[in-house]
Amino acid sequence: MLDAGAPGAQDDLRGEDTMSWTAGPLIGFDTETTGVDVHGDRIVTAALVRRDPGGRTTARSWLLDPGVAIPAEASAIHGITTEHARAHGRAPAQALEEIAGEIARALALGTPVVAFNASFDLSILDAELSRHGLPRLAERLGRDVGPVVDPLVLDRAVARFRRGKRRLGDLCTVYGVVAGSAGLHTADVDVVATLGVLDAIVDQHPHLARFELAELHHYQAAAHEEWAVGFNAWRAEQGYEGAGASIAWPYYAVA
Repeated sequence: MLDAGAPGAQDDLRGEDTMSWTAGPLIGFDTETTGVDVHGDRIVTAALVRRDPGGRTTARSWLLDPGVAIPAEASAIHGITTEHARAHGRAPAQALEEIAGEIARALALGTPVVAFNASFDLSILDAELSRHGLPRLAERLGRDVGPVVDPLVLDRAVARFRRGKRRLGDLCTVYGVVAGSAGLHTADVDVVATLGVLDAIVDQHPHLARFELAELHHYQAAAHEEWAVGFNAWRAEQGYEGAGASIAWPYYAVA
């Protein structure tokens, strides 16, 4: 059973905040993609939203031409068609370098990256960087990637027995977070909603604010592993085939 108070910190992941990591700065990250395979699919849009102490936010977003056709089912979710991406999207290598550079600079300063289901977004980013011959995040940092804060992992840890799905929209409903007027599934709107869900989780579970960032990072890694082991055991009992959920967090190993 996971001990929510276990330290397990590593100094090289500690932020410089002397109060609580919740005071900021934070940098939110989200992607919209051609699909859900982190190894084979491509990033179509990405957004980074920085929230400074005091609550001021600055946002940056990217539209990429992924170099492959965007499936209709993916376009139906995020609204970007192959034609639009080809006409208006940027070359992937240039955009990916900018995205990874901003994330790496933030992490190097101890600023946590906040991402909902971080293992998807960080893994597909790593795969894309590798695909285009660019340094991965760990190579840029010279160490493991962190600190990362994942509201999905935190919600599973603090509300283990709540029934229902845990997609971003579901947790917005659970925690009373209002998404933008255009709804979810644009990267910048999803980042703002993710930060709102994180705030609500911490408000309801204030012990999370007392973690050092390194402690919180490793707490989430342990929480995710515990969830994945239980989920995979349930899958096996139900007779499902396939690999199931990876125990790795905040990203999978990408070949």
